[in-house]
Amino acid sequence: MLKCVIFDMDGTIGDTLPFCVIAFRRTAEHFLSRTLSDEEIFEAFGPSDEGTLQKWIPDHLEDGFKIYLEEYQKLHRTMCPLPFDGMTELLHLLKKKGVLLALVTGKGWAALKITLNIFQMEDIFDAIEVGSPIGPNKPVGLRNVLQKLNLQPYETVYIGDAITDITAAKSVSIPILSASWASTADVERQRAYQPDKVCLSIEELKEELLSRLDRGIVG
Repeated sequence: MLKCVIFDMDGTIGDTLPFCVIAFRRTAEHFLSRTLSDEEIFEAFGPSDEGTLQKWIPDHLEDGFKIYLEEYQKLHRTMCPLPFDGMTELLHLLKKKGVLLALVTGKGWAALKITLNIFQMEDIFDAIEVGSPIGPNKPVGLRNVLQKLNLQPYETVYIGDAITDITAAKSVSIPILSASWASTADVERQRAYQPDKVCLSIEELKEELLSRLDRGIVG
């Protein structure tokens, strides 16, 4: 049966990607003689925040990361002070039903702590795995959650908005529900990668998860 729901953060729990792009751009502008395009920034996603900055300002990483976190927190509070509508309620509902909650994100710890504080979610997750500055590592994070919580893949489900969330979950045989309620979601690409289901709203996700709990679905 379903024992644990694992969530991605950006574009899944909150609409954080738009201001992340701005924070990266503003940070890079302190050190580069040009402005990064949205496309350049999105193409660099995969490593943690530190790893992304490493691609543009390797000689100024320490100072640049401080600037990034300042911009990140400031923009977070003005552009995304709350998670997606209904997400907090869903997390607490799952907790009430005895479901374990985990978080596997590409973010580094420093930025994630800011987000968890602003969203008031510091204590809700039973396991958290963050990104690596070296490169994408979500399959490792998902495996670590299974080990930490003593779970089998079929006892969990991963919720994420990115194509890499689909491929990461499939690589470790964890069922994947695609989150498609953020402004940055690409529904058709998600469907092309054949997740177990594409959920167009948090309400649809809630119905799917409750159905799996009621029916004892595994996998």
